[in-house]
Amino acid sequence: MTTDYEIDNLDRQILEYLRRDGRMAFTEIAQKLIVSAGTIHQRVNKMTDAGIITGSKITVDYSKLGYDVTSLMGIYLKSARDLEMVMNRLRTFDEIVEVYYTTGSYALIIKARTRTTDAFYQFLLRKLQAIPEIQSTESFICLAQPIDRDLPLADLEGV
Repeated sequence: MTTDYEIDNLDRQILEYLRRDGRMAFTEIAQKLIVSAGTIHQRVNKMTDAGIITGSKITVDYSKLGYDVTSLMGIYLKSARDLEMVMNRLRTFDEIVEVYYTTGSYALIIKARTRTTDAFYQFLLRKLQAIPEIQSTESFICLAQPIDRDLPLADLEGV
């Protein structure tokens, strides 16, 4: 993996199109940017090799699949030495979709999805709070997500 690749404005525009629609054909991007499809292909390969592009994925509306409860939890560990052991346990819980190691009061911030508040309660009680290395938790049920966006890559300099 090359790490010294510096993106330019064309790369930013390519990233912006792919961020909006990861399935967009290189030929379509090329037409919009008035370059060849080969140029798009080469640029995407270079950004992939540099680790700037790490994959592509679809966006899922989990509420349409019955996962109506999104929660954030602050985790206090008994000791910083327990981090690796706790992380290994957290990786086994399907409900957890994101984990952040943070500064501040909490050692970890966890994002989880469950179908119901009762399912969240069971997850919290039977799984999360059953980990002996966790001192305590603080939970926040998300009522809405009024902002959900990526950075506007076309405006970033020196990325």
